[in-house]
Parts: sequence; structure tokens; C-alpha cells
Amino acid sequence: MRHLLRQEGYAVGRKHVTTLMRIMGIEALYRKANTSRRHPEHRIYPYLLRGVTIDRPNQVWAMDITYLPMARGFIYLAVVLDWASRRILAWRLSNSLTADFCIDALEEAIARYGAPATMNTDQGSQFTGSEFIGTLERHHITISMDGKGCWRDNVFVERLWKTIKCPSRDLI
Repeated sequence: MRHLLRQEGYAVGRKHVTTLMRIMGIEALYRKANTSRRHPEHRIYPYLLRGVTIDRPNQVWAMDITYLPMARGFIYLAVVLDWASRRILAWRLSNSLTADFCIDALEEAIARYGAPATMNTDQGSQFTGSEFIGTLERHHITISMDGKGCWRDNVFVERLWKTIKCPSRDLI
């Protein structure tokens, strides 16, 4: 929209166009990914990390999925991250939101670094399904899940997504 307005001779920026579109109730139409759909029959585990001091590797790992827009649709990225070191331990790409690529990333991280004491995820169906939960239980990993809509519960992974999706202008 900004590009079209500039071609017409209007000197506007992206943020101003966004504000005007919001005021007028205009919204861009494009397919949006939803990576965190809950399954109504899956068990949800409590968030166990509030007030816990994370001070050593393999104490707590976090896992999440984001989408990356492509020319036609999306590709999904799953990452296993160590909370203490903020290190990415394993990752996988997939063109579908099945649990298998999440389990593959988790298994790779465990094979390389050993099992963590606790794994924290959101409440998405990939992480609440029997295959993923079974993998955690086989390795005797305590399960912690973010509260619904509580991005702060998994802030380190959310910060990673911001870095991936919104690179600094200095790097471009």
C-alpha cells in the first residue's frame, strides 16, 4: 500500500499507512498460520517454572514452532533451546504441522546433549499429543506448559522468533 501511495506522489511511511488502515478498518487479506492450536482431548500440563532459578545447562529446555512465509504458503520451524545458555540445541523444518518433526528435533537434542530435567512448551497439539508426551516420559523429563496466551512463559524462544523474523537493519 505504501509503495502504491508513493507512486501516486504521497510521501508516507509504512507505519503511517498501518495506522490509517487500522483507523479505516482495512485489513490485508492473506493466509495466516496458526501454530498453537490446542486439541480439546489432550491433557494440558501446568507451568512449573515461575520463580525457578535456571542456572545450569540441561536444567530447562524450551521448544516452540513458528512459521516462515514462503512464495506459496508457509514452512514451519521447530526449535529446541536451552534456557540457561540460550543455545539452539536442535531444529527441524516441515511443510506441515504434524508432531513428527518436533519429535525428531527433540530426539536429536537428547542424543547430543542428554535429557533435560524439564521441557517447557506451549499448549499446541504437537506438544500435547501422545507421541510427543510419550517421548518426554520415556526420557523421564518433567513437562511444563505455558499458560494460554502467555508469551512471557516462553520468552527466550519468542525472542529468538523476533530475531529470525525481524532482523536488525544493521545486518541487512
